[in-house]
Amino acid sequence: MWLVLARCHRALNQIAERSIEETGLGLTDFAALEALLHKGPLTITEIHGKVPLALGSMTAAVDRLEKKGLIIRTAAQDDRRAKLLKLTTQGKRVVENAFNRHAAELESAMEVLNQSEKRELHGLLKKLGLFAAGTLAESVHAEIST
Repeated sequence: MWLVLARCHRALNQIAERSIEETGLGLTDFAALEALLHKGPLTITEIHGKVPLALGSMTAAVDRLEKKGLIIRTAAQDDRRAKLLKLTTQGKRVVENAFNRHAAELESAMEVLNQSEKRELHGLLKKLGLFAAGTLAESVHAEIST
């Protein structure tokens, strides 16, 4: 089963990465923009918590996106040291177009499954992932305790 999951992930990941490359954005830039599109203004730390990429990569992406005029940094109201990142009008347009294209490509890659099968697969993968994460946490805790 592990090999089937790994091969499926690899194939879908290649489709996802290709579709992001075709938007003209790098993976990190796309991930940061997508987080801002769907979650609203965030700090770099908040984006980093939602996107599994190195903090240094995220900071470099934010610098690039700001230079391109796709995001702006403003002072956070509750912490003047933190910078809140917001999409510009151009940034919103770019990421909406990129995300819609990306989502359509992924939907197309999964069209072999009907809606019921997609819901069932989602539930099963979530169940498996949560169980595996719990098992990992237990084994780490056991190692620390010994």
